[in-house]
Amino acid sequence: MNTQSTQAAPVKSRVVSNVVKGCLGNLIEWYDWFVYASFSIYFAAEFFPSGNPTAQLLSTAAVFAVGFLMRPLGGWLLGMYADRHGRRNALAASVLLMSAGSLTIGLTPSFDTIGIWAPILLVFARLIQGLSVGGEFGSSATYLSEVATPGRRGFFSSFQYVSIIIGQLSALLVMILLQRILTPEQMGEWGWRIPFIIGAVAGLLVMVLRRSMDESEHYKLEKARSEAETASTGKKPVGSLRALLQYPKQLIAVFCLAIGGTVSFYVYTTYMQKYMVNTSGIAKEDASVISFVALFLFMFLQPIAGGLSDRYGRRKVMLFFSIGGTIVTVPVLTILADTTNVFAAFGLMMLCLIFVSGYTACASIVKAEMFPTRVRALGVGLPHALVAASFGGTVEPIGLALKQAGMESTFFWYVTGCIALTLVASFMVKEPSKNSSLEADLVQTTPHTEGAPSRSGAHSPEAPELSPAGSGSARN
Repeated sequence: MNTQSTQAAPVKSRVVSNVVKGCLGNLIEWYDWFVYASFSIYFAAEFFPSGNPTAQLLSTAAVFAVGFLMRPLGGWLLGMYADRHGRRNALAASVLLMSAGSLTIGLTPSFDTIGIWAPILLVFARLIQGLSVGGEFGSSATYLSEVATPGRRGFFSSFQYVSIIIGQLSALLVMILLQRILTPEQMGEWGWRIPFIIGAVAGLLVMVLRRSMDESEHYKLEKARSEAETASTGKKPVGSLRALLQYPKQLIAVFCLAIGGTVSFYVYTTYMQKYMVNTSGIAKEDASVISFVALFLFMFLQPIAGGLSDRYGRRKVMLFFSIGGTIVTVPVLTILADTTNVFAAFGLMMLCLIFVSGYTACASIVKAEMFPTRVRALGVGLPHALVAASFGGTVEPIGLALKQAGMESTFFWYVTGCIALTLVASFMVKEPSKNSSLEADLVQTTPHTEGAPSRSGAHSPEAPELSPAGSGSARN
């Protein structure tokens, strides 16, 4: 390896610092995102006309889904921005957008005060937040994967979901504290606004913090290569989206792997709290505590599963999730529907989260390893955002609508079917950690010259592809 590539390798003393800074921003992003889901049981009546509680929850869930519709646009715009102008700049922009959305929700008057403008402003705020989160995942996953220590990329990149979970826990913790301090009437009238204001202020502070992160060496090397090629040929590299379409197999693989993981993540972390209240009949306060404890333990599973993927391969860990999730989903949700015992409910939720950790711990690194630096943020973010919009954002509306129609058990089979799609993809995708583009990027640091591999994509290793089952085994 030449001097440039040696310099490109992450300095261990800086890895932890950069990962922590990246995760703090990600934490705030997802705190703001999940505050909406957690507190919707209180503010649903504030934004929509009085009526059936399930109908009001369905309305807020529909707005939650509307935010997901913006995620592909966010994944595209902020993904291209991250690939062209740096991961750090994109991450700072995404958290600023999220803060603006939270502030709007926190300050919007109720339906009784301003009428139809209340739900309109709510939708507008969720669109902004959807744009933010759509770009956050790809930029964050790319940054954490690139700044991680080679050989431990699974471990370090798993902290993306650690920060996502901490964001959820923070939202739940604020809820639990407010539930203990305020009366139910106060929570419904104005107490629900507090967490949105907290998120808006914290987001502005984190935006400043993110500006102090080190830029990814992968990005800086790619930028130098791009500038050298432009100077030598007089032609600018092709646009990010056009360049991304040169990797159709990787795009298909990311899409298929993400379907089951995304649906199960939202079912067992976000929708589960409403399910315990609305279906099982568990008190709101008890459901909040159950969710908090289960997510707290779920958080510690991420680096464990990430470390196992470094040692045994990403594919085996993904198979653990997809096989287990396919088997247990229907039985667990069926039993939980008739469970009022808080300890039994916790055990059932925790069982599912153990399996889900097989996806969440690997979600960032598996996708990042599939694309070269010049399109990595877009390649990770755009297909993930498309899956999140089409499958993740519709979890709650589908679940609540089927319940209202008296067909809730159909929802259990829907979730199982989505996980089964990921199971098929896990069998057919070759081991991602082999011939990882992340490691190849550090070796190929010199600009294109005569006789050297070109940037057209031919120099990049063929990333994990869809192939006959069993053709790619996990490394030992």
